[in-house]
Amino acid sequence: MNGEEKQQERAGGEGAVDGQGKRPEWADGESASSYVQAKRPSAPKRLVKRKERSVADYVQGVLAGDRTLLAQAITLVESNAARHLELAQQVLNELLPHVGRSIRIGVTGVPGAGKSTFIEAFGTFLCEQGHRVAVLAVDPTSSLTGGSILGDKTRMETLARNPRAFIRPSPSGGALGGVHRKTRETMMLCEAAGYDIILVETVGVGQSEFVVRGMVDFFLLLALTGAGDELQGMKRGIMELVDAIVINKADGDNKEKARAAQKEYNQFLHYLRPATPGWQTKAYTCSALLGEGIADIWQVIETFVKTTKQSGVFDDRRRQQQKDWMHAMIKEYVETRFFADPIVKEKLPALENSVISGSKPVTAAVRELIEAYERGIGGQI
Repeated sequence: MNGEEKQQERAGGEGAVDGQGKRPEWADGESASSYVQAKRPSAPKRLVKRKERSVADYVQGVLAGDRTLLAQAITLVESNAARHLELAQQVLNELLPHVGRSIRIGVTGVPGAGKSTFIEAFGTFLCEQGHRVAVLAVDPTSSLTGGSILGDKTRMETLARNPRAFIRPSPSGGALGGVHRKTRETMMLCEAAGYDIILVETVGVGQSEFVVRGMVDFFLLLALTGAGDELQGMKRGIMELVDAIVINKADGDNKEKARAAQKEYNQFLHYLRPATPGWQTKAYTCSALLGEGIADIWQVIETFVKTTKQSGVFDDRRRQQQKDWMHAMIKEYVETRFFADPIVKEKLPALENSVISGSKPVTAAVRELIEAYERGIGGQI
């Protein structure tokens, strides 16, 4: 190697050659340093911890209608972490003057009635009318795996893309009837963010209808044709909870069947006590797939709101719901504290085994457990 070649090799220049007269791999358009870096094993990426947001961050973001901040605020109130609880309550307290201005609509129905299709058609129609729509679609949590599908954004693709709509799929967490225990607080956040129509979709697992009835103004039941069979399998208690029954899929050859079902439902409803004083529950037909009858359903709801506000029933129901919510949270708190108590944790397994084996009556086991808990509480005071 002559002096010029050695100089080129030391400089790492374009004409550099190795000891065998060959150009090194990095010489083709790359610097030596970049070649060395490329050959070194990459260093593990540092995880950057997201900055904790303040109460003011959440409040300002929600009031501004920031969808990202709204989603993060909902995640905050859904969290069971003790450190998030106080922050969440501070955020809700600040937003309290801005809530309660929406129309809250519950939607339930038998499997196959087309709840997601109806909500997408109905929500899209409302957005076109200038409303802002929030959909709180609660998916059932598996009792075996603890997982949820959370597929509502997939099923409502058109509505999910609408800038005037906000869809929040949320796992039920095993709460009664599949309705998440934080749904009410999520509703408050959406109202503060400017959504004037809140749609709450139940998972349709029996008791969920009773829970949703306690948090909405208007409750709608989606049904299918073949009313005779449907009425036989439907609990009278559920029928007494709803403010309207909508027979969906009233299109094509099914249209006449839907009208026949509507007639049968109305005959049955005539003998039931209305869910809302001063309002007669009736059956209607629609085709969510074709968008037919959707405007009529909205007109029914508008009439309902106007009628109940004039009579005072609307505001009375809201006040009663707040009271019921308070009692429900007290019960949840007491239950949580009870089962988290060390004495209860210690005695419960043995008492359960006694009940299972039949050596101790259930009532006696419960009394023994509660008395042990109360003695422990007394010793702490």
